[in-house]
Amino acid sequence: MERSLTFRLLRRFPRGPTVAAEARLPLDAAPVTVLLGPSGSGKTTVLRSLAGLDRPDEGAIDFAGQTWFDAARGLHLPPQARGVGLLFQDHALFPHLSVRANLAYGLHRLPAGERAARVAEVAGRLGVEALLDRRPAQLSGGQRQRVALARALAPRPRLLLLDEPLSALDAPTREALRGELRHLLEQSGVPAIVVTHDRVEALALGDRLAVLAGGAIRQIGPVHEVFSQPVDAVVALAVGTENVFPARLLRREAGLVVVGAGPVELVAVDPGGLAGEAYACVRAEEVVLEPPVGGDSSARNRLHGAVAWRRDEGPLVRVAVDCGLRLVALVTRASAERLGLQPGRPVAASVKAPSVRVVPRQD
Repeated sequence: MERSLTFRLLRRFPRGPTVAAEARLPLDAAPVTVLLGPSGSGKTTVLRSLAGLDRPDEGAIDFAGQTWFDAARGLHLPPQARGVGLLFQDHALFPHLSVRANLAYGLHRLPAGERAARVAEVAGRLGVEALLDRRPAQLSGGQRQRVALARALAPRPRLLLLDEPLSALDAPTREALRGELRHLLEQSGVPAIVVTHDRVEALALGDRLAVLAGGAIRQIGPVHEVFSQPVDAVVALAVGTENVFPARLLRREAGLVVVGAGPVELVAVDPGGLAGEAYACVRAEEVVLEPPVGGDSSARNRLHGAVAWRRDEGPLVRVAVDCGLRLVALVTRASAERLGLQPGRPVAASVKAPSVRVVPRQD
């Protein structure tokens, strides 16, 4: 039987937001699910409810055929009865204990010999066997990350819950450890739910993406699908689609749809089923900047304007172009220098029709 996690949660906060989230997550085919959303969207509330650390006001949680929580029946299993492993953003290692003692902390019910064998096994799997006699203060950020994950895995959990697992690290360490954490999660064989507000982290870690906004899950699907095909403007903004324009459907022609976004007309692939008001969404990396004259293009949308601002981001440059609407593009530094992209510079912005995503407008 395939393992799945199903939840329907309602959590009210006095003089604060209400979290009303529900989902069904098959965990075997796509073992790492990322909960992505801005601060205050309800991610940590959902995670703490799944762990048993918070008790929702209404709803139910079922994992692999076992009910963990059911408000109607008054059922609320504590964390230890759910068999979950927790990894917090600050790693929460006990500073006065050695790595060996930290790993053994959740194994106190085992006989001493079995406990020592399990610590050695998980330390070897996570590559921290040489650190067993050190204290957390003697570890690097990456080493603490590995030790915290090893401690979460030591009791053989049924589900791993990770709350912003890389946010406590400095930027270079965080970048270096993204791929390693993904490998360790795959290697563990334990399905995982990862909370993050970082889009790059979501892409690097997840098989499936659930986008939270305003306390509700707005879209669930394979990571690449949610990033490239957001179902509405809220999801588009959450996954980093910089260009989201109020639009109105003007006409349909040969499988395409023409929408008006301010004074500009944009051609997109017809999503079907839409009429009237909508949003047109374009990712910045899908915008091609070119000299304002000359050169044929296969893009159906070629807009003329001038550079409004430029922001250098390492090897890339983010550029806003005023062309009836303000369109943000992401180009290489070499392209920016070749085109002389400085404020006031005339430029043409081209976007292919498949890169314009038209989604319903939901007020």
